[in-house]
Amino acid sequence: MMNRFDGNSSREAKIRYLDGDFQIVLAGSHVVCAMTGKAIPVDELRYWSVVRQEPYIDAAASFEAERRAGALPTQQA
Repeated sequence: MMNRFDGNSSREAKIRYLDGDFQIVLAGSHVVCAMTGKAIPVDELRYWSVVRQEPYIDAAASFEAERRAGALPTQQA
């Protein structure tokens, strides 16, 4: 586990997003949400797309990314 004293406190991490897990390729303190542009501390990262290899700050941002990508099932009224 990384701690805040590893010298990576302001660097963006590079991550490979996997199914149910992720692999840190380049250590850093955070990643940037693909939808909002907000920093996400690596230890708080919970939402990402394996297909698009991008992180999201919360469930709402993840849902919006799926919607924009056309990845949601169509709903019939």
